[in-house]
Amino acid sequence: MSKNALEYCLKCHDLIVDTSSQIECDSGVCRRVYHRKCTNLSEDQLKMLDTLPNLRWKCDTCLAQAQSAPKMSNWLEKCLREHEKRLEILEQGLEKRSKLDDPAQTPPFCPFLPNTIGRKAFTIAVAFVMLTTLLVIVLGTTTNIFGKTLNQNRDNIGGGLVLRFVDRQVWLAQPPQKKIPDLELPVGLVIVMPTNSDNCTTQAACVFRVRLRQSYDIESVQEDDIVFNFLIGGDGNVYVGRGWDQVGAHMAGYNSRSLSLAFIGSFQTRKPSPKQLSVTRLLLEKGVALGKIAPNYRLTAASTLEPTLTTYKADALYQSFGNWTHWS
Repeated sequence: MSKNALEYCLKCHDLIVDTSSQIECDSGVCRRVYHRKCTNLSEDQLKMLDTLPNLRWKCDTCLAQAQSAPKMSNWLEKCLREHEKRLEILEQGLEKRSKLDDPAQTPPFCPFLPNTIGRKAFTIAVAFVMLTTLLVIVLGTTTNIFGKTLNQNRDNIGGGLVLRFVDRQVWLAQPPQKKIPDLELPVGLVIVMPTNSDNCTTQAACVFRVRLRQSYDIESVQEDDIVFNFLIGGDGNVYVGRGWDQVGAHMAGYNSRSLSLAFIGSFQTRKPSPKQLSVTRLLLEKGVALGKIAPNYRLTAASTLEPTLTTYKADALYQSFGNWTHWS
């Protein structure tokens, strides 16, 4: 700029008449001119600028550019990092695509499904097979242990220690064909007899024998219900037939004045088990305590009352009661 040209203050835009009242930006290429009073510098600061040759003054525009330079640098660095991320994502996509297009890759587990789906299906199938196998093993072991424990408990029940009744609904009895007459209590006669069927040593087997006997008595013999008052099983349980209070149909001429105890099985040569004898003693004591059996009752064999009927033959059974107090 020519020294003779008119100069204006770039801040207040007034004409600078006196050159001694102006100040020039000393930033190199700027060379803007301001009034000394427009610089907002004190008199002392202006004197220091005039006195010290290395002390330079910059205009507001140059100062703003100097302050915005670091911001511009940060913005450029941010843009560069974002660009690098885009390049990295692009490279990863190209790498995955090259693997999918590679003909030498491992064949899928299922040729009809994509490779990822085939792997998932195979993994799920293997896990399902393993879980199923483990479940079968656990169930088999548990059932075996439970079955052994249950059989042991059933074998011990009623074995001379506990009198346990198996009610009609438990052995799946069908209702009587008609109402059974009531028995006049207490009775003075208790008759022992066999069922002449297969023996049983577990509750399941004895339930089957009792239910089969009821079907025989109703359908074949045309009785109204199972003919016995109680049945003594080889498992040590007492199976309720007609019970304490109803007249049995075990022996003509004695039904209305006696109770029948039928031992499940055949006992012409085979003796009853200790469990059967022990539970019979408990049953008789229970009957006396309840007032169903007279204290001076008589315990007798069916073959003694009807010696001509072979269905009552059970010598080994009757001999087991030879030393009982009430045995006749």
